[in-house]
Amino acid sequence: MTSPLPAAAESMLVQGIDRLGLEVFESDRQRLLALLALLRHWNRRFNLTAVRDPLRMVPYHLLDSLAVSPYLRGTEVLDVGTGAGFPGLPLAIIHPEIRFVLLDSNGKKVRFVRQAIMELNISNVEAVQARVESLERASGFSTIVTRAFAALPEIVQLTSHLLVPRGVLLALKSRQAETELEALLHSPIQARLRRLQVPFLEGQRSLIEIEP
Repeated sequence: MTSPLPAAAESMLVQGIDRLGLEVFESDRQRLLALLALLRHWNRRFNLTAVRDPLRMVPYHLLDSLAVSPYLRGTEVLDVGTGAGFPGLPLAIIHPEIRFVLLDSNGKKVRFVRQAIMELNISNVEAVQARVESLERASGFSTIVTRAFAALPEIVQLTSHLLVPRGVLLALKSRQAETELEALLHSPIQARLRRLQVPFLEGQRSLIEIEP
């Protein structure tokens, strides 16, 4: 049985969503908090993520994920290396009109994602256990998003076969974003660096937006 999060966590989430300029239904805010409560419960046994304090989990897992929302494109999104479901699960909760595939090779983490999908009744998400280079999908994805997955050139190489024409690759980065971006300067790939202001999150957060 999951235990509720402290009231300060809900207050932080409400303030953070407001500062991000997003409109999120109350029912979806409760599902976001329920996701963290479920993650905290599973963490006690399976060590899914190093962030365990609920007041750190809100900015690091929820607000960091939701900050990507304005940059999503189309209605088919792939989250590569989703881990315990971030950023895919929070984005799927607030975007029921978009279909999400959450991909990871770690069976333990994929099992958690599937449990969260079931318990929170998130109907627009599919969790897949596989390596990205082995994933095949004829129709492709309009957006591919990654967080702490790999270096930028490797991400581009591994995901290029899955992106539709005029699709976008979104890579969340915390450090050395400029250095990784320089590695693409002499390629035909269009890339831009966006600085994200994630409420209550310490340190710099960047989003690299790539259009192959």
